[in-house]
Amino acid sequence: MKKIIVINGPNINMLGVREKKVYGKVDYKELCKCLVAEAKKLKVGLEIFQSNGEGELVDKIQSLLGKADAIVINPGAYTHTSIAIRDALSAVKTPFIEVHISNIFAREKFRAHSYLSDIAAGIVAGFGTEGYLIALRAAAGFGPKARGK
Repeated sequence: MKKIIVINGPNINMLGVREKKVYGKVDYKELCKCLVAEAKKLKVGLEIFQSNGEGELVDKIQSLLGKADAIVINPGAYTHTSIAIRDALSAVKTPFIEVHISNIFAREKFRAHSYLSDIAAGIVAGFGTEGYLIALRAAAGFGPKARGK
């Protein structure tokens, strides 16, 4: 059975509370419930992890070396600042999909830059929490060479 890990960065745990006009009304618990249900439909193993700390995210990614078939990651604000998360993703060589609830390219200019996009297998942005389900479905279909590098 394929194993997919969903990793969420800072403030994703605040869904449904924080800036509802940008991030929607679905709370984090409901998002996780939807992901678990979708994983069951897809017949894939799923683990969900969230941290507000950059080091904890790096540690989690590193712990996946050889243990996951795909990663779905919403690095939150670390998208625009973290070379450490990029380096960890590069090191484990697990194909990953970068997810953003909002369309980061239609927001503040600094949000349009991602340290991860050029090494991601794909990017989903602007579809709200539905973007996670899109990414999960795509990750479930990954073949052995999902990451084109």
